[in-house]
Amino acid sequence: MNRYQRQIIIPGWGERTQKKLQKATVLVAGVGGLGCPVALNLALAGIGRIRICDSDTVEVTNLNRQFLHFEQDLGRKKVDSAFPTLSSVNSEATIEPLFAEINGDTVDDIVGDCQIIVDCMDNFLARRALNECAIRKGIPLIHGAIWGFEGRVTFLRPPETPCLHCIFPTDVPSKGAIPVMGAVSCTIGSLQALEAIKYLGDLDGLLANRMLILDTRGMHFQELEVVRNPQCPICGHFGE
Repeated sequence: MNRYQRQIIIPGWGERTQKKLQKATVLVAGVGGLGCPVALNLALAGIGRIRICDSDTVEVTNLNRQFLHFEQDLGRKKVDSAFPTLSSVNSEATIEPLFAEINGDTVDDIVGDCQIIVDCMDNFLARRALNECAIRKGIPLIHGAIWGFEGRVTFLRPPETPCLHCIFPTDVPSKGAIPVMGAVSCTIGSLQALEAIKYLGDLDGLLANRMLILDTRGMHFQELEVVRNPQCPICGHFGE
């Protein structure tokens, strides 16, 4: 426990919380701009098993923000390039790299026995598959997204909260390459990791029924209430 002493002494944390993290299994869906800080912070915090899933390879345009990938990794599978860094950061954490596309046919097997999903994807088809899987398995989904200097984070677990479809009932159309700088993706990804750590450690203060929106250019922080739609075709079966 000496490794985690500085977080163990946080009021309300203690060894009990740390042992919960040690026994936890998390899916990091996507190892890009958001997934890199999510996976790194989870490993540093002492999460026992971290499954990283991505179907992309490293491109030069990734290098301004995706710090688990390096110039020598160009053309390499992202899960393979991220694996050695995460393993070296914390040899006590089990890192499970999975090179696969997340869709409706594959998502249940990819999530497996994970206790929580951290959504670090950049397309709504994969996000919707993760949302529906989380509902089927009764586990939370932490949604995060970035655009330029802006980002958002929310904690979703119906029926206590809305699901992703309640908030975004129609797909957000693709606008080509997503504009983003590294510091913004690091900030949002770190907040997603914090939400996962709080949930797994049974700590309060989750972004349930709330969406945190950050405009980092003007350093404006806004919190919006998000509500569940009782007629949602995805989570409406839970009732009022």
